[in-house]
Amino acid sequence: MEQVISVSPVVLPAPGRGLDLQVRISAPIRGEQLPVILFAHGYGNSLDGYAPLVNYWAARGFVVIQPSFLDSKRIGLSPDDPRTPEIWKIRVADMKLVLDHLQDIINVVPGLPERVDTSRIAAVGHSFGAQTTGMLLGMRVIGEELDMSDSRIQVGILLTAGGNGGKDLSAFAAAHYPFMNPDFSGMKKPVLVVAGDKDISPLTVRGWDWFTDPYTMSPGPKSLLTLYGGEHLLGGISGYLVTETTDENPERVAAVQQLTWAYLRSAFYPEDTAWQDAGKGLTQGKIENKGGL
Repeated sequence: MEQVISVSPVVLPAPGRGLDLQVRISAPIRGEQLPVILFAHGYGNSLDGYAPLVNYWAARGFVVIQPSFLDSKRIGLSPDDPRTPEIWKIRVADMKLVLDHLQDIINVVPGLPERVDTSRIAAVGHSFGAQTTGMLLGMRVIGEELDMSDSRIQVGILLTAGGNGGKDLSAFAAAHYPFMNPDFSGMKKPVLVVAGDKDISPLTVRGWDWFTDPYTMSPGPKSLLTLYGGEHLLGGISGYLVTETTDENPERVAAVQQLTWAYLRSAFYPEDTAWQDAGKGLTQGKIENKGGL
């Protein structure tokens, strides 16, 4: 484990967005050939969130980049702003903008550019951010003729990502979130889906298993981590001492930290058995795999 350096905000010009894009970059102070994680926060959060995950990954050999999306509470976008209905698309465009300017972001940290392996890029997202990440990995929205996938991303992790739309949505979700009608058939890249078996959402008429749909309904190599007792914040991954955590559990957060890191290690370096090893003796949940790791 290494010490971590973090720099924010790094500002990227974003013509047409109405606001420049701000990102945070975190990296270990030592280490070579460091892969990159592009992280998408949940609704209302920001580039300063998810420190339990970001710090863990960065201390163990990853460069982590976190944009602040237009739904961030600190931006305070009005509900009647014309951009509001398009935020789900703008989020994906923001992630692509980060990829377009990846070298510029890395260059902000002295001594880092020569230590980064930009050929290995993962996308990770939580909740609304998991939908953003899914789009980059090949998921589409039914009724929208949009392929927003990005070939620069090789692997992904979806933390409590929404499941099937249509009849599975609550009346509120169907009325207010038309983008919550995913087509997972194009999400063929390796993905770890993480769900909590106590995550009961007002967005669906189903139970917690709704959050496993990205695993069961997508092709290609996939893994599913089900966390026992986990609710939507999986024990408190969105920050230290956050008040919105309803299932505060340090052991559960530790399991998310360790298993997500292990999954990405083995995905990028197939000879590394971190993923297989991490699942041995797991008591916080269970792992299922299909067609992959």
